[in-house]
Amino acid sequence: MSDRQHLISEQTFLRQQLAQMPASAHITRMGAESRLRSVESKLTEMPLDEREPARARLTFNGAPVLGSRGIVADFGLRAVNSFSEIVASVAASLSAPLSAMGPIPQRAQHQLLITSTAVGSFGFELEEFRSQQLALTGTSPVATALAHTQALLQSTLQGDEELADVASETDPRALEKARAFLRVLADNDAVCTLQFGDQGVRFTDVTQVRQSLARLSADNLREELQTLCGAFVGALPNSRTFEFVLSGGGQVIKGKFAPTVEQVDTINQHLNQITEIDVMLTQVGQGKPRYLLTRLPEWPTAIA
Repeated sequence: MSDRQHLISEQTFLRQQLAQMPASAHITRMGAESRLRSVESKLTEMPLDEREPARARLTFNGAPVLGSRGIVADFGLRAVNSFSEIVASVAASLSAPLSAMGPIPQRAQHQLLITSTAVGSFGFELEEFRSQQLALTGTSPVATALAHTQALLQSTLQGDEELADVASETDPRALEKARAFLRVLADNDAVCTLQFGDQGVRFTDVTQVRQSLARLSADNLREELQTLCGAFVGALPNSRTFEFVLSGGGQVIKGKFAPTVEQVDTINQHLNQITEIDVMLTQVGQGKPRYLLTRLPEWPTAIA
């Protein structure tokens, strides 16, 4: 239930309570009326066009967890911090590629709040931090990052093709943050469940966590920046995909555009024109490589 819905429900309850309250209950009535005024004041101040913040549930089980009673503090702090680092890295990479070292850009704008403990296995209710009003339309970087983080963790439990699809659209630094999170779980003989929206991912045992960590390792997941020579034969702005024919052999590769690449439709003005492109190649095991275009090429200036 959203904050607004909660206040509206309380407002309805208080009005019904006051309508049924006997006239002799002076003190009780004064308290209910005071609370009703407070609720109505909050509703008045609450913007009608504010989107609800993104919310997720992260729960743990295993050696550091005592059922629903509690969790070892050192592990809990490290695990939640490692998870929030993934989300912050993915969110920041939507604006620009991340450097391998140094602070994560816009870290303060991509924070998560712990709003409550989660029922069942011990864990936490997490919520997108709001430093200002959230726009009603569109999806926030944090919401996008939570969905992508969930998809990345889920893909480690699937086949090489699924992992390659998600990993190819994940910034290398965010991948390293995901490895760090799984390493915290594995080192402490713990598992986790992440619920975001109507999707969830669950690690059932520590062996599964260690297998996922191994699948994300540099030995299994190859990433390499490459410069390719050839010509575009097509680009689809809506799906953000392209086809590129390589010089010297005619091989056609298919790829996607990085989130930071804009005006992708301009490529269709330069079809079949020889150029060089910078791509991030991602390959899982011996699977099919994926290509992510990291920036638009510099087209030669036409001579008048």
